[in-house]
Amino acid sequence: MSVSPSQTPVGVDPTRPSIARIYDGFLGGNNFYEVDRVVMDKIRAAVPEAVDIARGNRGFHNRALRMLAGQTKIRQYVDCGSGLPTAENTHQIVQRIDKDNTVVYLDNDPVVLAHGRALLVENDFTHMVEADIFKPQEVLGHPEVLAHVDFTEPVALLQVGTMHHCEGDGVFDIMREYIDALPSGSYVVLSHFFDPEVPELTAIAKRIEQILVSGPLGAGRFRTRAEIEAMMTGLEIVQPNATSAPGMAVCDEWWPDGPRLTPLSDSARCVAGIVGYKP
Repeated sequence: MSVSPSQTPVGVDPTRPSIARIYDGFLGGNNFYEVDRVVMDKIRAAVPEAVDIARGNRGFHNRALRMLAGQTKIRQYVDCGSGLPTAENTHQIVQRIDKDNTVVYLDNDPVVLAHGRALLVENDFTHMVEADIFKPQEVLGHPEVLAHVDFTEPVALLQVGTMHHCEGDGVFDIMREYIDALPSGSYVVLSHFFDPEVPELTAIAKRIEQILVSGPLGAGRFRTRAEIEAMMTGLEIVQPNATSAPGMAVCDEWWPDGPRLTPLSDSARCVAGIVGYKP
């Protein structure tokens, strides 16, 4: 199912695809337009198991938040590029553990903003702010952000499935600016499209990247382990599971909820997650 043009919110261009709507579609949502479905179909045709990237990314998001809300003193969360509301949103996870946890969602997609604000109308501890997450000063200096986030106290900053949509080396400067602004005791949660630098897996990554970068979206870069870990400079990296040294891990292998009874698909190995602590 997809949304018809007559249902299009004001300010939304139904002739241009949206990564937020495409991601929602891969997670089983139906808030996408025909132009989004075309991109989704191209990705599925090139890599039938591409849905595993979206699912792995979401699972990592959920487990990382349960860890932070349950095992740290973090009580304020800034979720950059939050995307369309799905099951187990950031505020639902962390406020289940402490109802007074503050969550600020940031996005500039009109559909995301409309759905988010409707969902949060009766939640006094969760806020939806319009901002360009690739402009840290716009986010960090935004009056609504500053009204709800105390940057003298630890913060959890989420960049889950966002930075691969930033082209070029500027991505490192963006992450550095965010990290520099965080107080001691803060955490950063990052997930990113991953090029494992293994021929058969790199081929999958490049097929999806070609569709995203060369198509109307114009972005969707798969980066290597070294490139992704370089975005977390200045942080102490959390051990990603019981058997690994601190660092990045494939999303499905970052502290999984239980034993894996079926092997990961090759596509699932093309998205990775990492969590860092600012001393």
